[in-house]
Amino acid sequence: MTSQHLPVRVPRADLAATAVAAGIHPDTLLKFVELGLVTAHVDTSGRLWFARTVPARVHTIVRLHSDLAVNYAGIALVLDLLARIERLERHRTIRLEGDSPWT
Repeated sequence: MTSQHLPVRVPRADLAATAVAAGIHPDTLLKFVELGLVTAHVDTSGRLWFARTVPARVHTIVRLHSDLAVNYAGIALVLDLLARIERLERHRTIRLEGDSPWT
């Protein structure tokens, strides 16, 4: 019996396209990858690929660094806390939608 599953295509962009979408130089994006602020996936040829959500994350990184003078270690902490808050809010919303009303 053979499987009829087709591979799932994940929306992604290469280094140049992601840097353009984020409004930064590709070397800056590579620096963010090296610092662990942005995740890149490497294909078998060694080419970097980024999720379509990366430009928004880069905008947050740049804003924290430029406008608020947060260093990169601090930015990593802020991004982690923002992700935790988002998960908690999502969990709370799901929980509230599942609760039955008191009336």
